[in-house]
Amino acid sequence: MATVTIWNEYRHERENDEVAAVYPDGIHATIADFLEDDHEVTTATLDEPEHGLTSDVLEETDVLLWWGHTAHDEVEDEIVDRVQERVLEGMGLLVLHSGHYSKVFKRLMGTGCSLQWREDDGLERLWVVDPGHPIADGLGERIELPETEMYGEPFDVPEPDRLVFTSWFEGGEVFRSGCCYRRGSGRIFYFRPGHETIPIYENEDVQRVIRNAVEWATPNEGAPRTFGERD
Repeated sequence: MATVTIWNEYRHERENDEVAAVYPDGIHATIADFLEDDHEVTTATLDEPEHGLTSDVLEETDVLLWWGHTAHDEVEDEIVDRVQERVLEGMGLLVLHSGHYSKVFKRLMGTGCSLQWREDDGLERLWVVDPGHPIADGLGERIELPETEMYGEPFDVPEPDRLVFTSWFEGGEVFRSGCCYRRGSGRIFYFRPGHETIPIYENEDVQRVIRNAVEWATPNEGAPRTFGERD
């Protein structure tokens, strides 16, 4: 059982009636609901002291999930430093949807993380392009989302260590929607779906991906390294 912290801006749900109707208790609460049967789950939000990510919270976190959208610039650099340090030490990080443009993700990628986008509530097919990867366990050949926001290439990120999903949209665009990285001792997974006005986190396949990704990103105990004196 991993210790999971779900971080959410929690602004849309309090300020936008359309979003509140979809996620009345916040996106973080919806994700917590389907993870808490298998993990110890806590949540944190932007407007809490230290954004809810104190040193003690992060020290106890095995995997951090990150959802942000309109207030990326309000995240204090001190907290970004803190998260980066924990990832390098081995904490897993799952970056969801518009979290691609968060300070945390841009810092760890070393790029601008920009992309093309369009809001049209069109069809998305996420094709499983690495079916042997643990994050794809239990899925069919694709995930189909009848309504979603389009993200399109070019996506300004480094080449993923492993690419698990590639999306196709009704407009013909494609996008690298499931990207795996390693930074220091920590594993990072970027997962594209999650527009705030559509209940995508209630989709069973999306939930399966997030569950699998938490398992994949949870740090494992490595073999101890021993050093002896040289002869």
